[in-house]
Amino acid sequence: MENLTISNLSVDSNSSVPDNQTRGLWTDYTIEYKVVSVFLVSLICGVGIVGNIMVILVVLTTKHMRTPTNCYLVSLAMADLMVLTAAGLPNITDALYGEWVYGYAGCLGITYFQYLGINASSCSITAFTVERYIAICHPIKAQFLCTLSRAKKIIMLVWALTSAYCVMWLFLSDTTKLVYDNVELLSCAYKVSRNLYLPIYFTDFAVFYVLPLMLATVMYGLIGRILYLNPLPSDPKGNTQKWKKETTSQGSRMISSNSSSSTTAASRRQVTKMLAVVVILFALLWMPYRTLVVVNSFLDKAYLDTWFLLFCRLSIYLNSAINPVIYNAMSQKFRTAFQKLCHCGPQRIEKPATYSLALTYSVIKETSNGESPNHFTTEMDELHTPMDHYVSTKKGPCGQASLPGSDVKA
Repeated sequence: MENLTISNLSVDSNSSVPDNQTRGLWTDYTIEYKVVSVFLVSLICGVGIVGNIMVILVVLTTKHMRTPTNCYLVSLAMADLMVLTAAGLPNITDALYGEWVYGYAGCLGITYFQYLGINASSCSITAFTVERYIAICHPIKAQFLCTLSRAKKIIMLVWALTSAYCVMWLFLSDTTKLVYDNVELLSCAYKVSRNLYLPIYFTDFAVFYVLPLMLATVMYGLIGRILYLNPLPSDPKGNTQKWKKETTSQGSRMISSNSSSSTTAASRRQVTKMLAVVVILFALLWMPYRTLVVVNSFLDKAYLDTWFLLFCRLSIYLNSAINPVIYNAMSQKFRTAFQKLCHCGPQRIEKPATYSLALTYSVIKETSNGESPNHFTTEMDELHTPMDHYVSTKKGPCGQASLPGSDVKA
């Protein structure tokens, strides 16, 4: 993996010329390249930074959003923020000035945080993939494995290990002067030769790209088999419904556990689809850059077309910026939380109605997936159903509708 801000985005560390020779004439980027590069990088990074900050804020400030899956999404948002700031923003100065302007300390620090963000994002994707697999394919184990406290510990372990692993880049990076006939430019490059760098790169390539994608492919295949071939009814009309009588403080109600089971299955599919889209985009948007570096590893003269390098970089920045858009498009829960954070759109009531407590525990008894109450209510919140907006119609002293007093903890 190469530094995403240096001008030679390729495995070409041994391309230095002898000290008594120059590199020929240096030519600056064209005006067209500067305008397009600065505009697109600023736009993508700006949207991505705002979106990922919103993801972190809504999970940290909204109680019912603090679920194990969302904890991994916060970790992914933090890693994406690191990539956008440490890799994306320095590219703007590179396009404007044509050289490294952050000095020796900036070279080491920015390179370190680039790799830390990239590796932590890959590990976070792997973590929520495993969490989804356990929650759906092994629901009984999920009751004590897929918990909020365990998710926090796994995230801390991921960041600790990736932070320690990336320390090596502090010793592999350095600033160097590029001597041309007409100018001297400062560059942030690597100390090691090409022969020494290739094993390091391919280790990174295998551990943080190939293996996570192979694992995700297998696990989402198993998840898909469970979700689409499970015994939970997907069409309530084609199945005999089971009715249970539940007594609450407001009287007796008859509820259908069969339709609730179908609701649970649909919710699980929706959450899994959203996370699968995140993984697929991670694979596709990183592919141009990874392919370029692999190809250049075996070429005598590296392919360094300026516009194609910009395309590779923009794909990486887009990968770090697009996840909040996916959450907003595919999750009612996130969309409502984003609207509340921005104070736009209708304000929804966070406390579910009193009857939903009885509904939840009734469905847990009836369904055969064995999921814990926490897991069930979390997925129920993802549905695009009127249940999210339900308000009790019990009249108060002034004839106005009163809100229910009980709350289902998520």
